[in-house]
Amino acid sequence: MLPLHRVNVIIITGSMGCGKTTVLGEASDILSACGVVHAAIDLDGIASALLPDETSTDLVYRNLASVWTNYAEAGVTRLLLAEAVENRGELERIRRAISGADIIVCRLTAALETMHERLRAREPGMLQRQFLDRARELEVVLKDAHLEDFTIVNEGRSVTEVARELLRRACWIDDATSSD
Repeated sequence: MLPLHRVNVIIITGSMGCGKTTVLGEASDILSACGVVHAAIDLDGIASALLPDETSTDLVYRNLASVWTNYAEAGVTRLLLAEAVENRGELERIRRAISGADIIVCRLTAALETMHERLRAREPGMLQRQFLDRARELEVVLKDAHLEDFTIVNEGRSVTEVARELLRRACWIDDATSSD
Protein backbone atom coordinates (compact mmCIF):
# COMPACT_ATOMS: atom_id res chain seq x y z
CA MET A 1 0.00 0.00 0.00
CA LEU A 2 1.37 3.41 -0.96
CA PRO A 3 1.36 6.01 1.79
CA LEU A 4 -1.41 8.60 1.59
CA HIS A 5 1.10 11.02 3.15
CA ARG A 6 3.92 11.02 5.68
CA VAL A 7 2.84 10.60 9.27
CA ASN A 8 4.75 11.37 12.45
CA VAL A 9 4.22 8.63 15.01
CA ILE A 10 5.20 8.49 18.66
CA ILE A 11 5.02 4.98 20.06
CA ILE A 12 4.73 5.05 23.84
CA THR A 13 6.10 1.74 25.03
CA GLY A 14 6.89 0.34 28.45
CA SER A 15 6.00 -2.42 30.83
CA MET A 16 2.60 -2.97 32.38
CA GLY A 17 1.86 -0.25 34.91
CA CYS A 18 4.39 2.26 33.59
CA GLY A 19 1.61 4.61 32.47
CA LYS A 20 1.40 4.22 28.69
CA THR A 21 -2.36 4.74 28.46
CA THR A 22 -2.43 7.60 30.96
CA VAL A 23 0.45 9.46 29.26
CA LEU A 24 -1.13 8.82 25.84
CA GLY A 25 -4.35 10.46 27.01
CA GLU A 26 -2.58 13.44 28.55
CA ALA A 27 -0.34 13.96 25.51
CA SER A 28 -3.46 13.91 23.34
CA ASP A 29 -5.10 16.48 25.62
CA ILE A 30 -2.04 18.74 25.40
CA LEU A 31 -2.00 18.51 21.61
CA SER A 32 -5.74 19.24 21.51
CA ALA A 33 -5.25 22.29 23.73
CA CYS A 34 -2.55 23.49 21.33
CA GLY A 35 -4.79 22.92 18.30
CA VAL A 36 -2.53 20.18 16.87
CA VAL A 37 -4.44 17.77 14.65
CA HIS A 38 -3.61 14.21 15.68
CA ALA A 39 -5.01 10.80 16.54
CA ALA A 40 -4.34 8.64 19.60
CA ILE A 41 -4.64 4.86 19.64
CA ASP A 42 -4.10 2.54 22.58
CA LEU A 43 -3.40 -0.71 20.75
CA ASP A 44 -4.87 -2.69 23.65
CA GLY A 45 -8.18 -1.02 22.85
CA ILE A 46 -8.38 -2.58 19.39
CA ALA A 47 -6.64 -5.81 20.28
CA SER A 48 -8.75 -7.70 22.79
CA ALA A 49 -10.02 -11.01 21.44
CA LEU A 50 -9.83 -14.65 22.46
CA LEU A 51 -8.34 -16.26 19.37
CA PRO A 52 -5.37 -18.53 18.66
CA ASP A 53 -2.16 -16.54 19.30
CA GLU A 54 -1.09 -16.04 15.67
CA THR A 55 -4.61 -15.13 14.55
CA SER A 56 -4.93 -12.66 17.42
CA THR A 57 -1.56 -11.05 16.67
CA ASP A 58 -2.35 -10.69 12.96
CA LEU A 59 -5.72 -9.19 13.79
CA VAL A 60 -4.11 -6.53 16.00
CA TYR A 61 -2.04 -5.20 13.13
CA ARG A 62 -4.90 -5.49 10.61
CA ASN A 63 -7.10 -3.52 13.02
CA LEU A 64 -4.39 -0.90 13.39
CA ALA A 65 -4.01 -0.61 9.61
CA SER A 66 -7.78 -0.22 9.18
CA VAL A 67 -8.15 2.41 11.89
CA TRP A 68 -5.07 4.26 10.68
CA THR A 69 -6.35 4.29 7.08
CA ASN A 70 -9.50 6.08 8.26
CA TYR A 71 -7.46 8.69 10.12
CA ALA A 72 -5.08 9.15 7.19
CA GLU A 73 -7.96 9.63 4.76
CA ALA A 74 -9.25 12.36 7.09
CA GLY A 75 -5.89 14.14 6.79
CA VAL A 76 -4.31 13.21 10.14
CA THR A 77 -0.50 13.38 9.98
CA ARG A 78 0.38 12.79 13.66
CA LEU A 79 -0.34 9.66 15.64
CA LEU A 80 0.23 8.79 19.29
CA LEU A 81 0.28 5.02 19.80
CA ALA A 82 0.48 3.17 23.13
CA GLU A 83 1.87 -0.37 22.90
CA ALA A 84 4.48 -2.50 24.66
CA VAL A 85 6.70 -3.17 21.64
CA GLU A 86 8.91 -6.08 22.60
CA ASN A 87 11.04 -6.61 19.49
CA ARG A 88 12.00 -5.25 16.08
CA GLY A 89 9.51 -7.56 14.36
CA GLU A 90 6.62 -5.91 16.22
CA LEU A 91 8.01 -2.48 15.42
CA GLU A 92 8.17 -3.40 11.72
CA ARG A 93 4.58 -4.69 11.78
CA ILE A 94 3.49 -1.34 13.17
CA ARG A 95 5.51 0.43 10.48
CA ARG A 96 3.75 -1.64 7.79
CA ALA A 97 0.31 -1.01 9.32
CA ILE A 98 0.87 2.77 9.35
CA SER A 99 1.83 3.54 5.80
CA GLY A 100 4.24 6.46 5.53
CA ALA A 101 5.23 6.37 9.20
CA ASP A 102 8.18 8.26 10.64
CA ILE A 103 8.37 6.58 14.04
CA ILE A 104 9.83 7.79 17.32
CA VAL A 105 9.77 5.32 20.21
CA CYS A 106 9.61 6.52 23.81
CA ARG A 107 9.93 3.97 26.59
CA LEU A 108 8.30 4.92 29.87
CA THR A 109 9.88 3.49 32.99
CA ALA A 110 9.02 3.40 36.66
CA ALA A 111 10.28 1.44 39.63
CA LEU A 112 8.89 -2.09 39.72
CA GLU A 113 7.12 -1.36 43.01
CA THR A 114 5.43 1.68 41.45
CA MET A 115 4.25 -0.40 38.49
CA HIS A 116 3.01 -3.09 40.88
CA GLU A 117 1.08 -0.50 42.95
CA ARG A 118 -0.58 0.80 39.79
CA LEU A 119 -1.41 -2.72 38.63
CA ARG A 120 -2.87 -3.70 42.01
CA ALA A 121 -5.19 -0.69 41.80
CA ARG A 122 -6.08 -1.19 38.13
CA GLU A 123 -6.26 -4.98 37.97
CA PRO A 124 -7.98 -6.26 41.14
CA GLY A 125 -9.30 -9.43 39.51
CA MET A 126 -8.27 -13.03 39.10
CA LEU A 127 -5.32 -12.30 36.77
CA GLN A 128 -3.60 -9.80 39.06
CA ARG A 129 -0.74 -12.14 40.00
CA GLN A 130 -0.05 -12.88 36.31
CA PHE A 131 -0.01 -9.16 35.51
CA LEU A 132 2.41 -8.44 38.35
CA ASP A 133 4.73 -11.20 37.14
CA ARG A 134 4.40 -10.02 33.54
CA ALA A 135 5.35 -6.45 34.50
CA ARG A 136 8.66 -7.68 35.91
CA GLU A 137 9.35 -9.92 32.90
CA LEU A 138 8.34 -7.30 30.33
CA GLU A 139 10.55 -4.63 31.90
CA VAL A 140 13.58 -6.87 31.31
CA VAL A 141 12.51 -7.70 27.74
CA LEU A 142 12.04 -4.03 26.84
CA LYS A 143 15.30 -2.97 28.43
CA ASP A 144 17.20 -5.67 26.53
CA ALA A 145 15.43 -4.91 23.21
CA HIS A 146 16.49 -1.24 23.38
CA LEU A 147 14.04 -0.11 20.71
CA GLU A 148 13.48 3.35 22.17
CA ASP A 149 14.81 6.63 20.85
CA PHE A 150 14.56 8.00 24.38
CA THR A 151 13.35 6.98 27.84
CA ILE A 152 11.26 8.97 30.32
CA VAL A 153 10.86 8.11 33.99
CA ASN A 154 7.15 8.22 34.82
CA GLU A 155 6.92 8.55 38.57
CA GLY A 156 7.33 11.25 41.18
CA ARG A 157 5.82 13.99 38.99
CA SER A 158 2.56 14.79 37.29
CA VAL A 159 1.30 13.05 34.18
CA THR A 160 1.15 16.47 32.53
CA GLU A 161 4.88 17.00 33.08
CA VAL A 162 5.65 13.55 31.67
CA ALA A 163 3.41 14.06 28.63
CA ARG A 164 4.92 17.50 27.94
CA GLU A 165 8.42 16.04 28.13
CA LEU A 166 7.37 13.31 25.69
CA LEU A 167 6.01 15.82 23.18
CA ARG A 168 9.00 18.18 23.56
CA ARG A 169 11.56 15.42 23.12
CA ALA A 170 9.72 14.20 20.01
CA CYS A 171 9.77 17.84 18.76
CA TRP A 172 5.97 18.01 18.49
CA ILE A 173 5.78 21.02 20.79
CA ASP A 174 8.33 23.50 22.11
CA ASP A 175 8.75 25.13 25.50
CA ALA A 176 6.54 28.09 24.53
CA THR A 177 3.65 25.85 23.38
CA SER A 178 3.94 23.47 26.31
CA SER A 179 3.90 25.90 29.23
CA ASP A 180 0.98 26.01 31.67
